[in-house]
Amino acid sequence: MQIEAMQQAIWQIVSLIPAGRVATYGQIAALAGFPKQARAVGRCLSRLPEDSQLPWHRVINAQGRISFADLTPAFIEQSQRLRAEGVQVEQGRIRLREYQWQP
Repeated sequence: MQIEAMQQAIWQIVSLIPAGRVATYGQIAALAGFPKQARAVGRCLSRLPEDSQLPWHRVINAQGRISFADLTPAFIEQSQRLRAEGVQVEQGRIRLREYQWQP
């Protein structure tokens, strides 16, 4: 099925993002073979089981920002996880020039 293949490809790419690096939704989509499908990446990641070990927190938007609303539990969790890996997060923003993963 197409959706399952897309999901598996996205999960595979996200699993490759090393600690201390981030990737954008669009970057993940392109690397998975689905260019211009950034929103599909977001939908796919939103469906992860709670106990997933996939590093979803390393995926941010094209402006270098965490996509969750400021100060929501998800925003705080993503910020904390990134900081624990050495990524500087300032007001929900990550400097892509410094932290973006380049496979």
